[in-house]
Amino acid sequence: MPDSQDGPRFLTLTDVAETLNTSSAQVYALVRRGELPAIKIGGRGQWRVERNRLEEYIAQQYRHTEQYVAEHPFVESEPE
Repeated sequence: MPDSQDGPRFLTLTDVAETLNTSSAQVYALVRRGELPAIKIGGRGQWRVERNRLEEYIAQQYRHTEQYVAEHPFVESEPE
């Protein structure tokens, strides 16, 4: 299957880290904790994240953040 307009179907952890602007170690931790679905391929066990799973993860994080903000409103301090 050829790459789509959006790029390859599967991303390396480094690709995911670049997309999320974080470290590969952080992405590895997300995968190992089961927060970000991934597959392990090949004899050396290289991890790959399907592009649509990454997009689902991002959308989920937006929902979690919206809920957090709703439950913890920001209150500005009044000037003294």
